Amino acid sequence: MSSAVTVHSLWTTAAGSPSALNANLAIPAPQMEYGQLSPVLIVLGAAIVGVLVEAFLPRRSRYHIQLLLSVVGLAAAFAAVVGLAAGGYATDKSRISAMGAIAVDGPALFLQGTILLVSLVAVFTFAERRLDPAAHGKRVDSFAAQAGAVPGSPAEQAAVKAGFTTTEVFPILLFAVGGMLVFPAANDLLTLFIALEVFSLPLYVLCALARRQRLLSQESAVKYFLLGAFSSAFLLFGIALLYGYAGTVTYSGIADVVGGSVRQVDPALAGTMGNDVLLLIGGAMVLVGLLFKVGAVPFHMWTPDVYQGAPTPVTGFMAAATKVAAFGALLRLLYVVLPGLRWDWRPVMWGVAIVTMLIGAIVAVTQTDVKRLLAYSSIAHAGFILAGVIAATPSGISSVLFYLAAYSFVTVGAFAVVTLVRDAGGEATHLSKWAGLGRRSPLVAAVFAVFLLAFAGIPLTSGFSGKFAVFKAAAEGGAGVLVIVGVISSAIAAFFYIRVIVLMFFSEPKPEGPTVAVPSPLTMTAIGVGVAVTLVLGVAPQYFLDLASQAGMFVR
Repeated sequence: MSSAVTVHSLWTTAAGSPSALNANLAIPAPQMEYGQLSPVLIVLGAAIVGVLVEAFLPRRSRYHIQLLLSVVGLAAAFAAVVGLAAGGYATDKSRISAMGAIAVDGPALFLQGTILLVSLVAVFTFAERRLDPAAHGKRVDSFAAQAGAVPGSPAEQAAVKAGFTTTEVFPILLFAVGGMLVFPAANDLLTLFIALEVFSLPLYVLCALARRQRLLSQESAVKYFLLGAFSSAFLLFGIALLYGYAGTVTYSGIADVVGGSVRQVDPALAGTMGNDVLLLIGGAMVLVGLLFKVGAVPFHMWTPDVYQGAPTPVTGFMAAATKVAAFGALLRLLYVVLPGLRWDWRPVMWGVAIVTMLIGAIVAVTQTDVKRLLAYSSIAHAGFILAGVIAATPSGISSVLFYLAAYSFVTVGAFAVVTLVRDAGGEATHLSKWAGLGRRSPLVAAVFAVFLLAFAGIPLTSGFSGKFAVFKAAAEGGAGVLVIVGVISSAIAAFFYIRVIVLMFFSEPKPEGPTVAVPSPLTMTAIGVGVAVTLVLGVAPQYFLDLASQAGMFVR
């Protein structure tokens, strides 16, 4: 009899007062500030509607609706970011929203705005349908006719013949953008990890969808996926160790334990709390996960292969937007969570920055493929941006924000130009095929030259303004050696950028050389925006530098 009572007591309780019972069982409703989360919610909502469009609308009408939906969703989200910034959330009203999960402050809003604008420009390159010759009377884009079909199989041939296109790329892109918006704004380690996965998984898929050279594209996606899974594992292991150290995953909670200002100790974690070994190893592992996304040496091995194999519109989007999101998360981690460890992380980041700048610049000199060259160039730029991160001053934050905004538009524009130079096999990315391009198509070569000069950091381009701001912040922060290495790396990098310009304008064009496709207004817009931003931020950067410095305060 007693055993029966014991068993029943597992799921029943003695009758007490109903109010006391309800008080025990009540689960507090989460407090969600939907207005402050609106940019993320708008983008993810548009992505979900895009999935429904794929499921329920006939194939012929999907492309235009998906393009319209993506553009409207991204523009509305950008308007929401501007509204929040105008409402003071970037300065005096900055706060932690979503029950401590997401920060709404200056750096978060600045980076979210940058990501949304860059993604909007990238959507135009995704939607381009005039570069490839029409297949069986139907216009086609850069993406596989039927992603699930084995390359070269009868199923793929039938899909090409029917003129299918993969319009799913638009909602996939929007899901990636949604994750990127949360990543630099995450205010606890679990939100950081979830945001990382939300934007990484769509990127793995997008990399595998090239219409031409499908096997190379799929190989690049598998490499990215495997190495990305390793980096995610490092990040997650680091999160577990930091939780063991601090007893919390919130940024401010960990910072309090690091700073020694914590009052209450969880008895379950009393044995490990404050154990510096857990802090140092956990912090290092989280940094490895973020440096992988940034493409810093020695975690850069995926970059050239993935950039070369992925469809070029995806490469442009990934090279620009992922860097913005990842550097935002890195800044928040180092400046909000680990400022008390500055003497521990600065020497490590010094080493990473120096090696990244030098290897990116030196290895780029040996490249013969335009996309691989731009990949190593992006690695060198990650090193330059790290110099600003290491400054550990308010001007360091604002210089990094400005550099990310400037660099991202140049990158999208440069990859958009790469899509235009084509031969019978699709894009002509081998450098030897670009010889004499300036005589065959002076305008396209001139635009590409502007982007290359911006990458090199020549005055009157956004690259110069960005590098000057970052190096100035690094010098003021006591990292003069980094500035010297950065200037040497820039000089090495300038050699290969100018070599490409010389090849385009001062070489004889080959008779069997590639042609320059005439794009639709979509790609023209993308390239035009890239050139405009490059010149405006180069000639009159002060307003944008002021904007970045106003947005340079993290909330805690």
